[in-house]
Amino acid sequence: MAYHKSCISSSQEATALLQWKDSLQNESQSNLSSWISPPNSPNNSSPNINQTSNPCMWFGIFCNPGGSVIKLELNNSGLEGTLHGFSFSTFPNLSYVNLSGNNLFDSIPSQISYLSKLIYLDLSSNKLSGKIPPEIGLLTELEVLNLGDNHLNGSILEEIGHLKSLSKLSLFSNSLDGFIPVSLTNLSKLEYLHLHNNELFGFIPLEIGNLSNLVELSIHSNILIGSIPPTFGNLKRLTSLFLYNNSLSGSIPSELGNMGSLVRLSLQTNHLNGSIPPSLGDLGNLTLLYLYFNNLSGTIPEELGNLKRIKNLQLSRNQLHGYVPNSFVNLRNLNVLYLRDNQLSGRVPKSLKNCSSLVRVRLEGNQLTGDISEDFGVYPTLNYIDLSYNRLFGKISSNWGQCPQLATLKIGGNNLTGSILLEIGKLTKVHVLDLSENRIVGAISKEIGKLTSLERLMLNGNQFSGSIPLELGSLTDLEYLDLSSNRLKDSIPSNFGDLLKLNYLNLSHNNFNQTLPVPLMSLFQISEMDLSFNSLNGEIPSEISKMQSLEKLNLSHNYFSSFIPTAFEEMRALLYIDISYNDFQGPIPSNKAFLDAPLEALQGNKGLCGNVTATIPIMGALLVLFAFFRVFIAFKRRKKDPESEQSVMHEVEFLSMTTVNGRTMYQEIMKATKGFDDLYCIGKGGCGSVYKAKLPFGVIFAVKKLHQAHDDRKGLQKEFKNEIRALTEIRHRNIVKLHGFCSHPEHPFLVYEYFERGSLAKNLENEDSAKVLDWNKRLNIVKGVAYALSYMHHDCVVPIIHRDISSRNILLDSQYDAHVSDFGTAKLLTKLDTSNWSSLVGTYGYVAPELAYTIKVTEKCDVYSFGVLALEVLMGKHPGDFICSLSSPSAMKNVQLKDVLDRRLPFPQHVHEEELNTVVKLARKCLDCQPQSRPTMHFISNVLKAQIAIS
Repeated sequence: MAYHKSCISSSQEATALLQWKDSLQNESQSNLSSWISPPNSPNNSSPNINQTSNPCMWFGIFCNPGGSVIKLELNNSGLEGTLHGFSFSTFPNLSYVNLSGNNLFDSIPSQISYLSKLIYLDLSSNKLSGKIPPEIGLLTELEVLNLGDNHLNGSILEEIGHLKSLSKLSLFSNSLDGFIPVSLTNLSKLEYLHLHNNELFGFIPLEIGNLSNLVELSIHSNILIGSIPPTFGNLKRLTSLFLYNNSLSGSIPSELGNMGSLVRLSLQTNHLNGSIPPSLGDLGNLTLLYLYFNNLSGTIPEELGNLKRIKNLQLSRNQLHGYVPNSFVNLRNLNVLYLRDNQLSGRVPKSLKNCSSLVRVRLEGNQLTGDISEDFGVYPTLNYIDLSYNRLFGKISSNWGQCPQLATLKIGGNNLTGSILLEIGKLTKVHVLDLSENRIVGAISKEIGKLTSLERLMLNGNQFSGSIPLELGSLTDLEYLDLSSNRLKDSIPSNFGDLLKLNYLNLSHNNFNQTLPVPLMSLFQISEMDLSFNSLNGEIPSEISKMQSLEKLNLSHNYFSSFIPTAFEEMRALLYIDISYNDFQGPIPSNKAFLDAPLEALQGNKGLCGNVTATIPIMGALLVLFAFFRVFIAFKRRKKDPESEQSVMHEVEFLSMTTVNGRTMYQEIMKATKGFDDLYCIGKGGCGSVYKAKLPFGVIFAVKKLHQAHDDRKGLQKEFKNEIRALTEIRHRNIVKLHGFCSHPEHPFLVYEYFERGSLAKNLENEDSAKVLDWNKRLNIVKGVAYALSYMHHDCVVPIIHRDISSRNILLDSQYDAHVSDFGTAKLLTKLDTSNWSSLVGTYGYVAPELAYTIKVTEKCDVYSFGVLALEVLMGKHPGDFICSLSSPSAMKNVQLKDVLDRRLPFPQHVHEEELNTVVKLARKCLDCQPQSRPTMHFISNVLKAQIAIS
């Protein structure tokens, strides 16, 4: 009778499996070819002799002695479909399910709770979505639960804390948010907890320190805040602790030194401060220690020299000072040592000379001293070393030529002297060689021509003399070559035309003469070429049109003559050109780079004419206004500092060289706007009105006239000076260009490029123009603003904070590209600038919440405003109260992309849908109430530029 029941059970299970197979995509079914119906079944037309209808013999199916299915192992089997066609209630004995590495999608059915004997469940690396069903909490026999690498959302269920038998919980790489539930700390048998790559926020529960059986704890790449719990010191069995890429703050608990089993400790990319606890030196089993990209200060503890098993030590990008400990001599197994971008000083420790196990070393960006010819030895496994921008001296050692695996050698920005030794030719595997910005003399060694693997060669900023050796033309893998700022002479080698992979070439600030070699024009992959400040002459070869990838070209300060070849009109990639101070004449090519070129990129030639000649006198006049302002400022400085007279005379000389009457320019603008008549007003703001000025030359400018109420008796008002100061510091394609200004006491105004489509706000408010702004255009607008802010925050010598990012201050050009405008409230930041404390400014609805209780301005204020703007672009209107729902996990659970998007446009295609989802997630991070938890604009722009989704 028992056998009969098992046959019935087996038959039911076989039928259920076949039904599930039928629900999968056709391609998936072919991978389950051994699953067939019984011979008398209508579904089995021609059974293969090697096949069987017994499910216990099917691929991926395992049964108990009674013939009932107990194990389903179909990982990496190409299955595509859902789990909704799987009859969970038909498999009462199923204890092991592994469906990982397939293409299963849709949600996890709640019926999975019928598998009451389930011990092992792995659904990782699929495309499952939706929330984790709370019914999973009924599977009390579960020992392994792996749902990682899917598209699950919502919060981590409290019910998972009921799975008392669980030894492994993996929910990594999903879109889970909310807090880490304290109920997880009830899982006393837990050994592996993997919650990384999600959107979890809040604090790390102190109670995790009670999970004494933990072996691996991975909660990195979330949005966690607060400090590292000192209770982690109780985790005596823990071998891996990964907390990196969060927003954790506070100091590193000294209690971590009690974790005697720890092998890997990763705390990088947080906001940790304080000093490195000496107790970390007690972690005798540690092989990897990552503390980089934090705010750690103090010295490197000598105790770290006790980590005799350490292989990878990275402390870069902190504020560490003092010496590199001599105790590092004990680190005999060290492969990777990264200490870059700190404030370390003193001599490079002698211990490094004998550390033959080194593979990668980065010490750049410190103040280390030492003789490079004596303090570094021979390293048989060394692959990468960067010692740039320290205070090293001496001559290049012949030891480098005895490092057979060396692929990158960077020693730029030091005080090296002498010449390049013949031994340099032994570095046959080197890909990157950077000896720039030193005091190296003599000729460029022909031996470099033997380095046939070279991809990047930087010798700029030295005192090399003589001609370029022809041997450099044999470096056919070269992609980047910088020989600028030396004393090189003679002609540019014609065989440089053989460097077909070259995308960057800088030979500026040398003494090269003769004409441009025609073979050089064969560099069809080159994107940037700078030959300025030489003595090159003759005509530009018409073959330059072959350089179809060229984006930036600087030929200024040479002796080029004759006409500019019309071949430039075929170079559609060209964005920037500088031909100033040559002997060019005749028409300018109808190329965007020439037509958009500023005056300073064209001046100093005999006589240029063409489509842009009308702009040259205009620009000259505006330059006069700029010169007047500079003279005025210099004159005021002279009153305070008599020794500045020479500087003032330089300004006056500059003024006398111009040929356009500034008064005439002022009168032309007054005439074009009829004395700033409201008829020409195209916009009004808090500190001024903007007018459209069409000059007789046919060029249109936007002129911003400041309100009289803002006029300062002492001269230029604060907003006026702010705007000038900010916009003269920056130049970016997504930032409005300031052409000039006038400090007339009655009519102070600024002159900008004119954008015919007006503000983003105006385009979104108008029904017709909003529909023209399709998803592609809107995504480009978000990206453009992100790129501009990233440039201002991270790429300017002095960071600039805009402080008033809003849709009314974003202008659109004819191609709907975004341009950030209105810098009247901008601030230039310095680390010790007390003026960073300021009164509240900005547009209501875009101002960061912290400015309600603090007046300290940081770049995170702009990040918040960008988050509001990004949502506004997607929604077609200001997000308003929707911002509040972003901070509420419960409210966000019910929000879908369709609820966010502007309904005036059709729902986006798949490719845009993913990008729009990324923008929403970025915006949510930007709108975090805690400024330190918001991402940087550099991070945001990189995500948008790569078009990658974020978890």
